[in-house]
Amino acid sequence: MPQPVLLSDVGKVLIDFDFSIAARRLAERCDHPAETVLNLFEDIKGPYEDGRMNDETFVREGMAVTSFRGSRQEFETIWCEIFTQNEPMHATLTALAGKLPMYLLSNTSGLHKDYFLRTFDIFRPFQGGVYSYSAGCSKPGEEIFHQTITQLDLDPARTFYIDDLEANIETANRLGFRTFHYSFAKHAQMQAELDEWLAGQGIG
Repeated sequence: MPQPVLLSDVGKVLIDFDFSIAARRLAERCDHPAETVLNLFEDIKGPYEDGRMNDETFVREGMAVTSFRGSRQEFETIWCEIFTQNEPMHATLTALAGKLPMYLLSNTSGLHKDYFLRTFDIFRPFQGGVYSYSAGCSKPGEEIFHQTITQLDLDPARTFYIDDLEANIETANRLGFRTFHYSFAKHAQMQAELDEWLAGQGIG
């Protein structure tokens, strides 16, 4: 029988992100203003996060559409340095480390995944995860949840899933997960519900 598991989204749950940081830095290296430079990525960001475009192609296309004046490495650094760690969640997960398996489920790209996993301590308790770019599909669609259930051997009824987007929570609820619709302001409420759920699973 599958054991209890904590499953978490990444952005706006474990780490915050602010693409305006990248916009300002990109604007300094191209001829487009910070206010509009991110619009140039509209046609490539979705395919990139869904795995229809690899890292190399995304960076090449991103540099081309912005006429970026700099190296590939400089572009990648600007694109990735937009995150900050959620410290209350870090404390919550550190206290749980070793008590139950923890996994990630995220709509993200290869560059961002590699960056945040190597940069932030909050990811240390996690044993792995499923990511849209490698799954070839994304939330809130059901397919990525089905892949996650299969790959990680999850019982949705014994999985506590945290996400910041209501559409993703609705899909997870439909599939039988125990869920929490997260925001930074609701961390104390999440902690209380998680503690209650853990107690019900026999985890203290």
